Amino acid sequence: MDLESLRVVVRLAELGSFTLTATQLALSKSRVSQRVKELEAELGVRLFHRTTRVVRPTPDGEQLVVRARRLVAEADEVAALFQGPRNLRGRVRIDLPTAFAHTHALPRLPELLALHPQLEIELSATDRRVDVLREGFDCVLRVGSLREPSLTAQRLGLLAMVNLVSPAYVQRHGVPASLDDLARHYIVHYSQTLEASPPTFDWTDASGRDHEEPLRSLVTVNSIDAYRAACLAGLGIIQTPRYGAVRDLADGTFIEVLPDYPATPMPVALVHAHGRQVPRRVRVVMQWLASMMEPHVMRAGAPRAE
Repeated sequence: MDLESLRVVVRLAELGSFTLTATQLALSKSRVSQRVKELEAELGVRLFHRTTRVVRPTPDGEQLVVRARRLVAEADEVAALFQGPRNLRGRVRIDLPTAFAHTHALPRLPELLALHPQLEIELSATDRRVDVLREGFDCVLRVGSLREPSLTAQRLGLLAMVNLVSPAYVQRHGVPASLDDLARHYIVHYSQTLEASPPTFDWTDASGRDHEEPLRSLVTVNSIDAYRAACLAGLGIIQTPRYGAVRDLADGTFIEVLPDYPATPMPVALVHAHGRQVPRRVRVVMQWLASMMEPHVMRAGAPRAE
């Protein structure tokens, strides 16, 4: 029983696909299948149920995966003990919100790779909620509520929110000066699934209670890029994390409105499926991401971070 076969079994159990597993491990699909068959023959048990649609572990396979995951993680840690800082190697697959990827991570990625030139970064920039296990991500920067109890979360803090309009909107509709003024204003409605939920202006009072003001909307969008573009076109108010709007506020691209009525700060965390056995290369990348986010987050009850 060799380590690479165990690595194949662990990844196949996570991804449920021979094709995805082959891609993730830089092997041919036939090689992945061969590894599994050889291990099944060696152990004398069937490790996976295989159909045209689903690949999932058998009860014997589930037992092996639990132990194999620990063995693979420990082997990676042992190898890392003998790697100097510049010898850290391997692939790290991450998913980041689009705005953070474009304005923070990608511009500073050369710094990380200069320190660890043998790292290979696969960076997904998307605003949808990816499936960490199914899509084979080592870590994901998650903004918003955490709904995956099977994952481990490193909570980074809270992102302060800001209400924005564009100069084009101000020319057409003016600036709302109070909550009462909202009755004659519009909001850009954001919905990842374009579901028929009512558009609202969300705000938090001094006691921390959340409120929703029904508001008219001219457009519903399902991506952050479209959300920003709709605001820029003068189609309504948007509510977005302040950290991503600092430059736009400074150069006049957007204008802050109703500063006394921000939406509830959004939690931000790094989530992963490694449990306590996080490979060193993944820990290094997570520390890098956390350091970039740190100036922009606040702790519960702390003053707002700009």
